[in-house]
Amino acid sequence: MATIHDAALSPGKVELVAGWIGAQRWYTGTGRPHLRRLDSWRLDDPAGEVGIETIVLLDESDSVVYQVPLTYRGAPLEGGTAALLGEMDHSVLGRRWVYDAPHDPVYVEQLLRLVRGRVVAQHGSQSDTPEPDVRGVPHPTWPTDPVVGSSRVHGGEQSNTSVIVDATPSPVVIKIFRTLAAGDNPDITLQEALAKAQSPFVPSSIGHVDGAWTRPDGDGRDHGQIAFAQEYLADTTDAWQVGLEQAASGTPFADRARELGRVTAQVHSTLAKALPTRAADAATVREHVGRMRRRAGVALGEVPALAAHERPINRLLRAAERADWPALQRIHGDLHLGQVLDSPRRGWVLIDFEGEPLRPLSERNALDSPLRDVAGLLRSIDYVAGSLTRPGAHTAADVDVRRWCTRAQEAFLDGYGEIDTDPREHETLLTAFVLDKALYEVIYEARNRPSWLPLPLEAIDRLLQEAHP
Repeated sequence: MATIHDAALSPGKVELVAGWIGAQRWYTGTGRPHLRRLDSWRLDDPAGEVGIETIVLLDESDSVVYQVPLTYRGAPLEGGTAALLGEMDHSVLGRRWVYDAPHDPVYVEQLLRLVRGRVVAQHGSQSDTPEPDVRGVPHPTWPTDPVVGSSRVHGGEQSNTSVIVDATPSPVVIKIFRTLAAGDNPDITLQEALAKAQSPFVPSSIGHVDGAWTRPDGDGRDHGQIAFAQEYLADTTDAWQVGLEQAASGTPFADRARELGRVTAQVHSTLAKALPTRAADAATVREHVGRMRRRAGVALGEVPALAAHERPINRLLRAAERADWPALQRIHGDLHLGQVLDSPRRGWVLIDFEGEPLRPLSERNALDSPLRDVAGLLRSIDYVAGSLTRPGAHTAADVDVRRWCTRAQEAFLDGYGEIDTDPREHETLLTAFVLDKALYEVIYEARNRPSWLPLPLEAIDRLLQEAHP
């Protein structure tokens, strides 16, 4: 077990992190971070050479809690320049190089061993003392402990850090949650439930890590899930890219969309059997429609071009409140074509069950309507078509992307209806969920990609012209 030295550090750890964190894609702040250390815990390096510490920090500028794993080395990590936070002087150990730990193979191997329950987390400030609030929870369906080879950080994520590990007998991916919140993470809860039910439509689960940290007000500790490991599906393409290529060339997507509808319905059916459901009573319906109204209010406030649609938006949401709602259950919550992989061996596979990042964790863990997921995929198919109408997009000369979109959407709904209730039986409610998703896109694009804003605005215009609540 590692010895914790009573040492002076220059610069300090929090100071190093504060100068680095603002440039990370998963950092949610917009100004200068004001970090305060809440907690920490450690893993041991079997060779005794590398210090491994996870620090939990509060950014007091916006009250977000971050998980920052670090490694401390006595010499530079080969190939680790891009992951270097900086150097520090340690009054006992001398010069130390400090790295973002997911890029360090020693951390990756020990974290995966923690996930599998093969090592014990250590206290952040006491030598030879286990940290019982941080523990690995292996998934019962994964047969063996992976033997770790090389690893690499996935560079495309915005809210978490995923590490792809070339392990034996098969590659795995470890997702490290960068922002922490008390409670279960639906990305873990839902995928582990589906894996336990032996669903072929999600990656197999390997296990996760439960953790705890001091509350920002100092009154007790918050408990949550901080990391997750699952099967990594190599040689896949996401459904967005598949759809984009087929739409651009005029290749019909209807058969693949119908298959995706079946898969979505089967995932919903499995979740409804594995996890709680309940009828949508009047109070719950008001709560859900109230969230739609709040979203509409934010979108109307940020995008003046929506003002002409305010009355029809309100009419549709009133109609949704009067509609007959199907039973509520656990759902994906942020389902779009980018959350679907096309595997040569497995077909469509759904990933990233975290839900919409703009929603608080309590809402993402709540029961919801499966129509929300259906609406998300309908909007995503529409986005494929819309993206090909933007300046600079390349399509075959005779391609009618709107016709391509309509056929794909109808086929998706047909496929869903082959397994479960046809979503078109709840037409008004489905339209309201599609509107809600488009309003979410309006807010996102206005804040992040203003040049894409016309796509959801045009979709809302079409939707409200077609709706007859």
